[in-house]
Amino acid sequence: MSKKQPKKIKTSTYKETLRSLQIELVKLQKHIIKKDDRILIIFEGRDAGGKDGTIKRITQYLSPRETRIVALGKPSDRDNSSWYFQRYAAHLPTADEMVFFNRSWYNRAGVERVMSFCTDKEYHEFLETVPDFEQMLVRSGIKLLKYYLDISRDEQKNRLKDRQQNPLKQWKISPIDKAAQKHWDDYSQARNIMFARTHHLTTPWTIVRADDKQAARINVIKDILFRLDYKDKDESLILPDANIIFNYEESYLKNGMIAP
Repeated sequence: MSKKQPKKIKTSTYKETLRSLQIELVKLQKHIIKKDDRILIIFEGRDAGGKDGTIKRITQYLSPRETRIVALGKPSDRDNSSWYFQRYAAHLPTADEMVFFNRSWYNRAGVERVMSFCTDKEYHEFLETVPDFEQMLVRSGIKLLKYYLDISRDEQKNRLKDRQQNPLKQWKISPIDKAAQKHWDDYSQARNIMFARTHHLTTPWTIVRADDKQAARINVIKDILFRLDYKDKDESLILPDANIIFNYEESYLKNGMIAP
């Protein structure tokens, strides 16, 4: 794999490929409904990493009855006085469902750690317990995929600037966004610890090089289709680009595959 950013995908090619992959996603959902499968897909990453747009393209033509997007806001006083995973557990998939977490319990390993929204004790307890929690989910029959959308510092700066100027993206602006560039190194350190402590064989982290939004979306969809079983799978269409999407390895923090 090359540490250089891949060439940008042509818009016409992107649209054609996306449509073909969305047809595959519909086939996947039919299979999930028939088999009573439970699918949970977690999206994490830098602020402005492209989570919203990626999830939107995945779910665009899926049945809203069996598809849910979970994007929880600031925890309430009741949430803060409960078991940490409790408010997330309420949104786990039931039979037939695909559930997409746009940020997840990993808030504690990222923004809460960096912005001091949790105590040291709460942070370390999370890192100790989250692998067991996820193992419980997998043993219960939930198919869990974890994606981290990784972007460069310059790309994040440009996207955050666009949010400020684009009237259609004003809802995305938050105080956390404004601190993202200032705390870039702190977020990198928190991310690296999160990977080291929560990447396991049965619940691995999949890294997505997302400076190119279109290539990232295409390859996330391909990876989902590649990992999950369904009838009449078009094998020629779903092989992801290993230079864009790949399982975490510590060496990638040093060779440039993951943004420093």
